[in-house]
Parts: sequence; structure tokens; C-alpha cells
Amino acid sequence: MSYFLSKAGLDFFIAFGVVIGGSMLAGIGSVFMLLPPATTMVDTAARLKIWAIVAAIGGSIDPVRVIESNITAGHLSPAAQQICFILIAFLGAHLGTELVRLICKGAV
Repeated sequence: MSYFLSKAGLDFFIAFGVVIGGSMLAGIGSVFMLLPPATTMVDTAARLKIWAIVAAIGGSIDPVRVIESNITAGHLSPAAQQICFILIAFLGAHLGTELVRLICKGAV
């Protein structure tokens, strides 16, 4: 159980950090390019959400293969764990996106 919780926590914070960090750096870059930073940050956060999930779960097709191979073999527990990791990574990415929207709410 501790492996599951630690991996789930890491997946959450990796996805959260990708969205927050990427949108913050996009905001800094937009200042140098004379573009509105808040709009750029919100757009970047929305576009980074799927990539944050992919980065958090391993960046490849392996988690999907784990789900497929375990379901076809009749082992539902490892497949359910992988699905939970993906959902937790989505939660982290979504929370990061909503935080960026909240921060930039007054400026957009």
C-alpha cells in the first residue's frame, strides 16, 4: 500500500508541477515577447494538461500495455492501479490548470 500511495503522490505532484511550471515560464516568456502574460499562462496551462499526465505516468505507452496485458490475463488489481495512477495524474494536472486560471482570473 505504501508503494501505491508514494507513486500516486509523485504522479499527482509531477503533473501539477508540469502545468504550474510550464505556464509560469510561458508567462515570463510572454513578457519578453510583449504579449499578455495572463492570457498566455491560461492558454499554456490548458494545452499542457494532457502532456503533464503523460509525463507523470511515465511518458510512454507502457502503462497502457500494463492495463491491457493484466486485463487479458485476468489480473484486475494491477490494471486498476494503473488506471488510478492516470486518474490521480489527471487530478494534479487539472488542479494546476484551475490554479493558474484562478491566479489569472482578474487579468483575463
